[in-house]
Formats: sequence, C-alpha cells, structure tokens
Amino acid sequence: MRRRAPPLAAPDSVSDETRWTDTDTDTDTDTDTDDPTLTAYRNSKAVAEQAAWQYMRDRKGPTTLATVLPGAVFGPLLDPANRGSVQVIERLLRGRMPGTPRIGFEVVDVRDLADLHVRAMTSPEAAGQRFIAAGEFRWMADIAQELRAALGDAAAQVPMRKLSDFAVRLPACFDPGVRAVAPYLGRRHLHTADKARQTLTWQPRPAAEAIIDCARSLAAHQVV
Repeated sequence: MRRRAPPLAAPDSVSDETRWTDTDTDTDTDTDTDDPTLTAYRNSKAVAEQAAWQYMRDRKGPTTLATVLPGAVFGPLLDPANRGSVQVIERLLRGRMPGTPRIGFEVVDVRDLADLHVRAMTSPEAAGQRFIAAGEFRWMADIAQELRAALGDAAAQVPMRKLSDFAVRLPACFDPGVRAVAPYLGRRHLHTADKARQTLTWQPRPAAEAIIDCARSLAAHQVV
C-alpha cells in the first residue's frame, strides 16, 4: 500500500510520524521529479517500511510492530568498515572537501538510536506506532566549526570555507555523486521526535556530543 505525503507547508516546516514518503515519486535523478531527494536508497527504505505495515494489516490481528525513523546517525563506531553517514565527519576531518556546501542534517547519536530501538521493542505503548529518532539540526558549516573548536589541531584539515550553491550545482552536471546531493542544498525540513520523548521517555543527547564523539572514534579506529 502506498501513501501520498501531504505537501510541506514551507522550507522550515516540521513533520511528524503522520507524514509518509510518497513512493509513487519518480526516482530517476536524470529527469524532473516531484521530489528530487527521493533517491533509490530513500525509496527502498520507505517501500520496506510500508510493506511491513501492510503485512501486519493482512494478518488481521493485533500488532506489536513498531518502526524507528532516524536522522543522520553519528556517534562512536563499532566497526570502521561500515561507516554509513559517519563518512560526512570522515570527509571533513580528512580535508577531502574544498568547503562546506549548504547541506544540513538532523543528528542522532547511534547510542540514542539503539536506546530507542530497545524502548520500542519492550514498551507495550510502542505497539503499532512509528517513532522519529531525530535530534538537533546542523548545517555542515556548523559541524565543521564544532569539530575545529573541540579538536584543535586534530581538525586542522576541516574546511571552513562555505561553498556557494552554484559551486555544487555546476559539477553536479558531470558528477553523479555530486548530483545526488545537489537537491538537498538549502533544505531544512525538520522532524519532531516529541512522540518518542512523550511515549517512550526518550532523551537524545546534544548533537555536538554525537559529532565530537564520532570524530574521536574515527581517530581511535585510525580511520582519520
């Protein structure tokens, strides 16, 4: 079953668990789309969740299914071979970016995400519910500043120059990797985790702690 998401009211609008990704949106990034940020990766996660809920409805019985919808996951690594969104911090620390594009993230620490998963699995109140796991919003430029301030010389390669949107969109014409992130420029659509806080008494830690602990973990694993 596919659900069409209501339109966002404004660039700074706030969404909750009642909003669903529109999986009918064309995911071909080479053509005009309703939502250019709906990559195949994002679409696959949305389709998988909707299939899980449809399966529970088809069973026609009580459900204990609960889903957790995370933001950008930072924090300490268990395995440096599987870094996922942590590569954002890695690239900044290695100086692999000429500057910081106008791209932002709603940060969640991996430890807090694991905690919410446990609460969702063990709390009767979580049955049949979706929970957003997203904390404070950070532009990439903010992340760069926090790394420099907390780590000093260890963050000497972190770029402080801000890239213009044009400087990102131009190479996006030729580089598929850059093209994938270009639609996110300037986007600040926020999500509220109030439901997780109120229903499951979940309390995520500050974004700065997740970011700095992530950087220190990368150094400890000799990734940077």
